[in-house]
Amino acid sequence: MIATSEDPRIRLAHHLLGAVDIAADPALPPRVVRLVAGDGRQFIAKQHAERDRYAGELHAYAAWVAHLTGHAPELVGRDDATRTLLLTALAGDRADTVAPGSPEEELAHHEAGHVLGKLHRATTMPQGGAVGASLAERFQRWIDRAVLADLLDAAEENLLKHHAVILGASHMDSAICHLDYQPRNWLLGDTFGIYDFEHMRRDARVRDFARLEFRRWQAAPHLRTAFFDGYGRPPNDTERRLLESFGAIEAATALVKGHQENDAALSAHGRTVLSRLTWPTPSTTPLWRSPCHSTSSRRPTLPPDGPW
Repeated sequence: MIATSEDPRIRLAHHLLGAVDIAADPALPPRVVRLVAGDGRQFIAKQHAERDRYAGELHAYAAWVAHLTGHAPELVGRDDATRTLLLTALAGDRADTVAPGSPEEELAHHEAGHVLGKLHRATTMPQGGAVGASLAERFQRWIDRAVLADLLDAAEENLLKHHAVILGASHMDSAICHLDYQPRNWLLGDTFGIYDFEHMRRDARVRDFARLEFRRWQAAPHLRTAFFDGYGRPPNDTERRLLESFGAIEAATALVKGHQENDAALSAHGRTVLSRLTWPTPSTTPLWRSPCHSTSSRRPTLPPDGPW
């Protein structure tokens, strides 16, 4: 249909492209719209509800998305007053729509590893203690919120605090991280595409694997293998142990957000991850060498939520 709305997204597109049509795309969230220009080119217009998310995504396009050329949209224009971005549209289907257990799913994880590896290699900084200390401080605040909401018993609180201590004492590589790297933000087409860069920032490199580990790979370890084949190398033993501490973060944030938003699925996910955490010792088996609790290839359904 022809777009005549006073919607800020449409106004920005009119200003930069002229007349546009709205292309129905039920996969897009309400704040995002697909547009077709007069010459047939497709674009995405996105209005952020929060100023910091808008600023974060705008900065990502200016500073880091160049490392993903050919795999990410291009920024066409912006309107700071309404927190609106106009982007080129990538061709393809969302990777979370492919059949679980299919060759296409395995290929998606391989390509995802390849593209993320390019970003990390281009932006990695040597090991240092500042990243771990900052993570531990933020993690402790989430633990405090979980305790205040009576979501943890004493043993669970102590376990999470132990992982916070481990993070605070750890030296780890940092890199520019996507921080919501999972199939709903991947596109499968002639080339592999990724989008949604509002959380992108420098963080612990290993953290970019956490969503996949705790939301998909534990039930489908062959996808983990495919991903790291594409990435270029598997994590070493230290990074594997660190990833379990990132699981502690995943558990705490899911429990708190699930409670705040009355989201039973997210709360259950947090409870499941928490139940699988162990007290780290030098002889602890790395997380993904442990037996899986499920052999099902069914993908869990979780609501979108960004990192903290």
